[in-house]
Amino acid sequence: MEEEGTLVPSGDMYRLYFKGLVSEETSQLLAGFGVAICDQDDKLLFQMKGPIHGSDITVLEAELTALKRGLTATVKLGLDHISICCDHNHIYELVMGRSVPEQDNIAMLMNDVQRMRQQLSSSNPILVTRDQISFAYKLAMETVASDISIRMPATCSICFNDDLEAEQMYSVPLCGHQFCVECVRRHIEVRLLEGSVPTCLHYQCESKLTLRSCDNLLTPKLKAIWEQRIEEELIPVPDRVYCPKPTCAGLMSKTELSTSTEEDEGSRSCCVKCGEPFCINCKVPWHSNLSCDDYKRLGLNPTTNDEKLKVLANQKMWRQCEKCKHMIELSKGCIHVTCRCGYSFCYTCGAEWNEKGCPHQKKLDADICRFVTTCVSILVLLTISIVGVIIFLILHYGKK
Repeated sequence: MEEEGTLVPSGDMYRLYFKGLVSEETSQLLAGFGVAICDQDDKLLFQMKGPIHGSDITVLEAELTALKRGLTATVKLGLDHISICCDHNHIYELVMGRSVPEQDNIAMLMNDVQRMRQQLSSSNPILVTRDQISFAYKLAMETVASDISIRMPATCSICFNDDLEAEQMYSVPLCGHQFCVECVRRHIEVRLLEGSVPTCLHYQCESKLTLRSCDNLLTPKLKAIWEQRIEEELIPVPDRVYCPKPTCAGLMSKTELSTSTEEDEGSRSCCVKCGEPFCINCKVPWHSNLSCDDYKRLGLNPTTNDEKLKVLANQKMWRQCEKCKHMIELSKGCIHVTCRCGYSFCYTCGAEWNEKGCPHQKKLDADICRFVTTCVSILVLLTISIVGVIIFLILHYGKK
């Protein structure tokens, strides 16, 4: 049950609006109530809503339960004078004492209502229209609708599974879009491995998922990756530096790095996580016997590990990011690849990817276009030739 209100003086006259609803949209009856207490100018001072439990509850029971809850709240707030706003003539007659309850359960509820009224200095029933109790009606509807959504099977808009229970659904905290847990789990894994923080699965929705709300969906490995992605977002892309040591790969910003003061080692830095020295220009372990230019050429004295990495990269068809030198493997998906440093390039040719794509892709598209055009032209010529032969044969043998 939800309550919300403010402290009010007790000597003035107030209005009590109440509504009880019963829904038959599921196999089990669902009922809820809404209560609103306003001042003489209908300014809302207190509101309350909640479910009404019972397997065979009637509308009249729901209405009187809402009234009982409203009177209880009135007494607790210390209000002395209240107008009981009824939108149903039968309830109005019962409260006025002009009608006698026929069922025992209704009689018990009315006894509770009248007992609560005796604790007030005045409680005058008045007839109102449905529009005048719209706020209480809305509160009751919200409760019933919430119960229906919990009890009715849900549908995931990604996999279209339409037989899901409420506990099998995940609701994005910022936007409220809902998807099944399995789809969200797979989406999170893909986005994290791509190098970004997961966002809502809904088309064009940019609401970010939160690590706290997804904690129960993550493996320890994915949780660690997500925490790293959050750290990455705090550092501008141009300032991100990763430790080149394979067993570390710690994230740093350029401002964190401890750079050597020696003039001939101006590019030498140390990882803030593992302490290993590396070259901030080449993004590799420190090459003490080589200048950056010599190391990049790798002409004379490449290290044994460098050679092994090059051989392995060629065998596995890996690509090296031109910006941060990180090795990337494309297991599946399109050839447009975005490195963890933010650099986008074509996995096929290695060229930087811009808004218009890459030169390799454009050339490939042009070659395909020319090939298709040539094939169509040949088919047209063959068709014309075949039709010509058929016409010749018909005319030749037709004369005979």
